[in-house]
Amino acid sequence: MNTSSSQRIRPMQHLAKRSFGMVLALGACTAMLAQQDPQFTQYMFNMLSLNPAYAGSADRVELKGLTRHQWVGFEGAPTTQTLTVHSPLMFESVGIGGTIMRDTHGPVTQYTFMADIAYRIFMGDAKLAFGLKGGLNYLQGEFANLNPLDGGDQVFQQNVNTKLDPQFGFGVMYYSDRYYIGLSTPKLLRTEFFETDSLAFVSSPGQRPHYFLSGGYVFDMGTYHKFKPTFLVKAVQGAPISFDLSANFLFYEKFWLGAMYRHEDAVGAMAQYHITNDLTVGYAYDYPLSTLRNYSGGSHEIMLGFAFGNKTKGIRSPRYF
Repeated sequence: MNTSSSQRIRPMQHLAKRSFGMVLALGACTAMLAQQDPQFTQYMFNMLSLNPAYAGSADRVELKGLTRHQWVGFEGAPTTQTLTVHSPLMFESVGIGGTIMRDTHGPVTQYTFMADIAYRIFMGDAKLAFGLKGGLNYLQGEFANLNPLDGGDQVFQQNVNTKLDPQFGFGVMYYSDRYYIGLSTPKLLRTEFFETDSLAFVSSPGQRPHYFLSGGYVFDMGTYHKFKPTFLVKAVQGAPISFDLSANFLFYEKFWLGAMYRHEDAVGAMAQYHITNDLTVGYAYDYPLSTLRNYSGGSHEIMLGFAFGNKTKGIRSPRYF
């Protein structure tokens, strides 16, 4: 879900002259990237945003909020906020959830409202889950507020305030307390941001489906320490396949500390602390590997999680993913 896409960069090319010069300098490193969805460094603790089959996996009500500020110091840089909630129903084979997301880059803001439902098949200690997402994507484009290089450019004399599109996605996941592997596409329908509008040339032709393959495993390293490697492979039409790799260590069932690598894009570090068995807080920092490092202080991500309700017998606390 790489937000260093041409879709996000092109509208910013018409900001102030200083930003325009920086975008031109970044052209070489961003031309190969065309992914449109927001990305998360703490994806392994925020799986419902990627895969509806995750709904109900905590076997209690779980609420998570996340805010990401990408490329700090870069004018018009992406910011993303998400709020997810999910829970099993009274009959444990079904899980439900919901996602609210706000994603801003330059003059463009998108709001996504999705409902999730998962059907789970119990297979010994593991579960095979199939999930569906459905909802709406709402687009706003405040192009009239920009400061273009050409003051009389009519393309930037209007806003896009009411672009509303339905959206649909699905996923499958096989998981236990110790491991998971999943395949999903959270936004399957292709939507056109600018249909007949004269602004069409400033953006890629709409929202394209993104496909995600994710997995992880928890290894014991002793009585009080555990090691959890995870991966996330991302694919979208018009861009090379990308991937994230991470390695997290858990100390005394309380404190996660880890590092990540995003292919040809960034390296970073993350930490998460279980204040109680029900309350967690996490932080991640990305340092760009591309030319962006000359203009940005990196990316920051903060996550807060809360779980409540009765635990199902045998459910581990805290959760490993």
